[in-house]
Amino acid sequence: MHVTFEQAEKALAAALGEAKKTDTKMCIAVVDSGADLKAFVRMDGAWVGSVDIAIKKAKTACFFAMNTGQIGALSQPGGPLFGIEHSNNGLITFPGGVPIVDENGVLIGAVGVSGSSVENDHQVAKAGVEAIGVIDLPAHPWRT
Repeated sequence: MHVTFEQAEKALAAALGEAKKTDTKMCIAVVDSGADLKAFVRMDGAWVGSVDIAIKKAKTACFFAMNTGQIGALSQPGGPLFGIEHSNNGLITFPGGVPIVDENGVLIGAVGVSGSSVENDHQVAKAGVEAIGVIDLPAHPWRT
């Protein structure tokens, strides 16, 4: 199962609306379950460097079916995933990437956001995911 184009557009619109509430210029990426880019927007004035970060946050959340902030907590020195950010042609392990899960608990994609504080990035990504009406992933031994 993959996030549909219509779902990706809906997630993007919701994330854009949330970004406007934070009064920041962001890059927002939606990837499908294969971590391939499905939809993307760079708001006028958003940093060019945030393009790659938003896409990598979405891919990271999809690859590991976890919020990127959770992966970051596990990848600190001495942590079980230390150094993981060097895999998969570069991962982003700070907040702003959120997996998209359908009503059956199946991963169908992810949203990644960059351009503000990590708190705002996560808030905007979460708003995009929640607009599709999905739920959190079921329990998994590696999730905290």
